[in-house]
Amino acid sequence: MDAELFPRARTEIAPGAVHVPDWLDPDRQRDLLTACREWARPPAGLRTVRTPGGGTMTARQVCLGWHWYPYAYARTATDGDGTPVKPFPSWLDDLAQRAVTDALGAPTASYDIALINFYDGDARMGMHRDADERSDAPVVSLSLGDTCVFRFGNPETRTKPYTDVELRSGDLFVFGGASRLAYHGVPRVYEGTAPGELGLKGRLNVTLRVSGFQGRGAVSICGSAAWARPAPTSPHRRSL
Repeated sequence: MDAELFPRARTEIAPGAVHVPDWLDPDRQRDLLTACREWARPPAGLRTVRTPGGGTMTARQVCLGWHWYPYAYARTATDGDGTPVKPFPSWLDDLAQRAVTDALGAPTASYDIALINFYDGDARMGMHRDADERSDAPVVSLSLGDTCVFRFGNPETRTKPYTDVELRSGDLFVFGGASRLAYHGVPRVYEGTAPGELGLKGRLNVTLRVSGFQGRGAVSICGSAAWARPAPTSPHRRSL
């Protein structure tokens, strides 16, 4: 993957959904990884997410700004250690605005949520919609580490039609407009494909969103589903 005859090009996967390869250069990838490692530390650090039906997400998660849990947001890690969620830094909003401008041509409302998911080689993400916010601002997704198959579908069903996109370290994916509520997931991670100089074993996905919330309490919205996949039976979980 290091050398290709034809460089990967910016691609519109669906109306309002754009893949921009190599958007983060190696230095910016390392800076973002360093920040993610700090955010993953307790309190309100990396955790395993469990759904009301007893399912378990195999990708572990840490949140900034607002804490997501199935299927709502709160200001504390209600399904973790109960401590206040870490703040959303202004430089992440700047990064999101640049991402949306580069992908879709114009900035949008201020971003205030980050969901950071860590995938080891066995982790997956079922088809779901990001529908727990009160804003239709585009979702910004940044990839670090191992390459994955990102399955991007449609707003109506978890099944076909969908498009499988290979997301590599440094890639940007933005979806808004007609595709804002499209189902999407990660059916496969290619273990051991992260750039060696990055120093990460596994995959990190940094997802930036606009909440549209007012006030400081918990916000519950019926929206997304089918995030969970059975957790690996092995007790040995790779650390970030």
